[in-house]
Amino acid sequence: MGRHREFDVDKALDAALCVFWRNGYEGASYADLTAATGVERPALYSAFGNKEALFRRALARYYDRYLDYFPASLALPTSREVVAHLFSHAADLNTRYPTHTGCFLINGALAGSEDSDAVREMLIDMRAASAAQLRERLERAKAEGDLPATASSEALTAYVMAVLHGMAVLAKAGSPRETLEAVAAQALASWPEGKSGSSGT
Repeated sequence: MGRHREFDVDKALDAALCVFWRNGYEGASYADLTAATGVERPALYSAFGNKEALFRRALARYYDRYLDYFPASLALPTSREVVAHLFSHAADLNTRYPTHTGCFLINGALAGSEDSDAVREMLIDMRAASAAQLRERLERAKAEGDLPATASSEALTAYVMAVLHGMAVLAKAGSPRETLEAVAAQALASWPEGKSGSSGT
C-alpha cells in the first residue's frame, strides 16, 4: 500500500493557484510552491505530477471557481449587457485579492523559455476559445438587430478582449478597481447599438 498522504490536497492546490496567479508559470519556483503549500517537493510530485501538471490543475480550479461570470455574461439579453457584465466582474476579480492581482490567465502566460512553450500555447488556446464564444454571441446580437448589421463581430471581440487584458495588466501594476471601472465605462461609451438595442447602463 502507498503511504498515506499527510496534507490536504485541495488546500495545497488553492495555495499553488495563488502562487501561479501572482507570479505566472515561469515565475513560480518550487521554493515558492513548497513554501505556500507547506508541502515538500517530492510530496507535490506525488500528488500532482510535475510543475506543468500542477499548473494545469490550478488553472482548471481557477476556471471553476473564478470565471463562472463569463458564461453567465453570454446569457444576458443584449450585447451591451454582456460586455458590461464581463468588464464589471473582471474589474472585481483583478483587484479582489491584494496578494495576487490581475488575471491568472494573463499572469500565467508570462513565460519566457522554451520549456514553457506548452503552457503558453495552452493559455493562448484557452483565451482563443473564450474569444470564439464571445464572437459567436456578438454574431447572434447582429442577427437579432441588437448590433448594427455593419458591425464587425470579430473586431468587437478583439476590442473587448484587449480591454479585458489591459485591465488585468493595470491591476497587476497596482491600479485600483476604480481605475479599471473607469476604463470599462469609457469602453462601453462607444459600444454600438442596432435598431433593437437597449441603451441600458
